[in-house]
Amino acid sequence: MNSTRRCRFTGADRRRPRPTLLPTTTTSPPNTSAQPPPPPPSTATANHRSGHVFLASGHSFHPLPRVRRRRIVFSDLQIQLAHCRIVFSHPQPTPSDAATSTPPAMASSAAASGLSFVQLRRTPFSSPAACSLISKAMDAGAKESLILDLHAVEAVKLGSFVLKSGITSPIYLDLRVLVSHPRLLSSVAALLHSLPATRPYDLLCGVPYTALPFAAVLSAARSVPMLLSRYDDNSIEGHFRAGQTVLIVEDLVTSGASVLETVAPLRAEGLVVADAVVVIDREQGGRENLAANGVTLHSLMTLTEMVAVLVRHGKVSEERAEEVRRFLDANRKVAVPVKPKVARKSFAERAGLASNPMGRKLFELMETKQSNLCVAADVGTAKELLELADKIGPEICMLKTHVDILSDFTPDFGAKLRTIAEKHNFLIFEDRKFADIGNTVTMQYEGGIFRILDWADIVNAHIVPGPGILDGLKLKGLPKGRGLLLLAEMSSAGNLANGDYTAAAVKIAEQHSDFVIGFISVNPASWSAAPSSPAFIHATPGVQMAAGGDALGQQYNTPYSVINDRGSDIIIVGRGIIKASNPAETAREYRTQGWLAYQSSLS
Repeated sequence: MNSTRRCRFTGADRRRPRPTLLPTTTTSPPNTSAQPPPPPPSTATANHRSGHVFLASGHSFHPLPRVRRRRIVFSDLQIQLAHCRIVFSHPQPTPSDAATSTPPAMASSAAASGLSFVQLRRTPFSSPAACSLISKAMDAGAKESLILDLHAVEAVKLGSFVLKSGITSPIYLDLRVLVSHPRLLSSVAALLHSLPATRPYDLLCGVPYTALPFAAVLSAARSVPMLLSRYDDNSIEGHFRAGQTVLIVEDLVTSGASVLETVAPLRAEGLVVADAVVVIDREQGGRENLAANGVTLHSLMTLTEMVAVLVRHGKVSEERAEEVRRFLDANRKVAVPVKPKVARKSFAERAGLASNPMGRKLFELMETKQSNLCVAADVGTAKELLELADKIGPEICMLKTHVDILSDFTPDFGAKLRTIAEKHNFLIFEDRKFADIGNTVTMQYEGGIFRILDWADIVNAHIVPGPGILDGLKLKGLPKGRGLLLLAEMSSAGNLANGDYTAAAVKIAEQHSDFVIGFISVNPASWSAAPSSPAFIHATPGVQMAAGGDALGQQYNTPYSVINDRGSDIIIVGRGIIKASNPAETAREYRTQGWLAYQSSLS
């Protein structure tokens, strides 16, 4: 039996290989003494007999407790704990990549992550704390290695460059060269995958064109389906279904414009976009611009971090780095480039495009009365509301009511209000904000004590319940020629009606254009997924002569800003008129300001 063991384990051609010590610069047998000499700088080695690990700093981990075989992977670095054997390894470069390979040093990794070797030395390797400390060191090491690799392949250039946003930059990042370096391309894709998203995702979509290879490699490596967003016609290639979540993959972000251009057609197809991963954040407003459109940005590194690493390794001079820092300080908020303004159609022209009779009537009424003013009659009694309607009626195109706050409501209220509306030629908009299932809203619309269907020309609804709510309201409203506004945005601070919600409202409206006449919106000019037809009208609340807000979070904008800058059609004014000493005179002032803003938007 002993001879069998010798034959099996000691034969020269049958010997079981010992663990490879990586990286290594020698082919001599491993030192098995109790205290091996420290390795050359920028390496980390392990002695599998004594259980010591020696680092570039000269520190060592003392003998380790025996633990079960355990393997932990951190990006492209591996820690293998197996029967007191530790191997720090790094993927070996292919011949074509050998010139650009820069294995990270554990010493610089720990320093970059703010860790001390005393922390590592005093923490048992088998504990969760050790895994956390090592993870930080490995993450910092992987980032530093990537930055140096990018510099080595000339993806980082210094000089004077005009960016897509139109600003001139002293530093240019060209990640297109990574397609010629497959090892580096794979590393970037793996690191992008490690970034945490705010929600699980079903699909990937790379921003054309530089980020497409990153998305493709990540898709293949992780078996996540990928979509292609075409630049030429905004179409989407690939298999998907509405409601699926898409993760955007990008190489660089400055203003976020390219990401938003990719997000728009995805949301138009009913897909959910909440996150974008990027290799480098240039820290020039892109993160904030994307957040304003409902997209959270996750980056591998910032431009500041990249420059700091290059300076530390002598790749960039301190003078050049200071120039980059001054540039960043002067360009922290790069706005998304504004597309050339498209000539706005008049209300008369848009009336001919409306398929809903109430929508067409509203356009014609505004043109006839030269008024795009809607007053929010948020008063507590029916008596006050009827008196107010008679005073301001000649100045308005719509009166917005909240019938459920009237303490003295009676069944004849609707008939009385309709008489005043016909007298002064304005429409009645009941701000009911329906938000239930189809069957329930049908009864709320037609029945109950308010019988809204009998007297309100227009109502509105949330899209939270899905398209079924429109089916229910349309069942009763369309035969009577009524119209519906969808709540695409709200004017209160911190509201959740933005991003994907707004895009979904637009899509539903286009599917029900026979009944939906437009939207309650705040800033339709900023929508990434705008309605395809100008027949949809936009009505914006929260308008006053001076911009500001109240103690309850309502945000106010001026008539000119709402119509010209934000692209709305109707200004909705509440307290600015109903609390005025002379509501009729104040309404006339708002009507004038709103109409002048509309006329200026046509030029």
